[in-house]
Amino acid sequence: MKKFTRAISILSAAAVTAAGFVPAAAAEAATEAAAEYTPYGDTSDPASYGDDVQKIMDSGTLHVGVKNAVKGFGFQDTLTGEYSGLEISLAEDLAADLGVDVEFTTVTAATRTELLDSGDIDCVLATFTITDERKKSWDFTTPYYTDHVGVLVEKASGITDLSGLLDKTVGVSSGSTSALSLVTAMVDNGVLDSADFDPSTFDPATWTEGISFRQYDDYPAISTALSAGEVDAFCVDKSILAIYHTDDRDYIKEEFAPQEYGIATTKGSGLSKFCDDEVNKWLADGTISGLIEENGLD
Repeated sequence: MKKFTRAISILSAAAVTAAGFVPAAAAEAATEAAAEYTPYGDTSDPASYGDDVQKIMDSGTLHVGVKNAVKGFGFQDTLTGEYSGLEISLAEDLAADLGVDVEFTTVTAATRTELLDSGDIDCVLATFTITDERKKSWDFTTPYYTDHVGVLVEKASGITDLSGLLDKTVGVSSGSTSALSLVTAMVDNGVLDSADFDPSTFDPATWTEGISFRQYDDYPAISTALSAGEVDAFCVDKSILAIYHTDDRDYIKEEFAPQEYGIATTKGSGLSKFCDDEVNKWLADGTISGLIEENGLD
């Protein structure tokens, strides 16, 4: 496989903040944190991070789990087979700094951790939200992007806010945190009674108190279900919803649950430390901010 190389313009610290994450305050905080970050090691000598990193270097290939239908993050052209997006570029940069080729494996919210646990992929760059629960099973880098959850509806439905979702069915991605985030927002805003809501045991497959959910394997399937009337709304991170926002659809007015994306790796691995050093380096030198702007995610 061809080794990927790219030229990235390096921005000043001021430009990093100006280009911004979502919201802009997250960019400033991330940039300041990156400037004060103490690296685990020296990224110019990847082998120093441990045997698992050396094994990847010896193999000549970094295997990365990515999305293939999320424009701006991970998208595969059906004609050329080429991948593009923020997370694709970051994966290419990881591989370049390791001195290896990169091989992409398409993952979904339901399959990404299975493939990581099985060793089929080395890391995940797939709009993977960092949560305390997930950090018990996998390592995550410092966030490279911050988003929020939103809800997309057909304009003809007349739904404009959280209260309009009462007794409705919402489409979400299998294995995602979107349903939990939505119910939490509805409880916090007094739309749903909190009596039967326990975030630690919440299951979208069985939840029927004031709202129900239908889970799908990928985002295009949810969009199709919304058009067909199988669901009344589509809930996921707003940067993803933007792909499916047409003239006949609109967002409800609320957005909620900040979603911080990080690179996921096997817990306790040397690759975890290498990836975290890489992300903090890219935050500090403007690489990530430039890619966010380049991919229209600012």
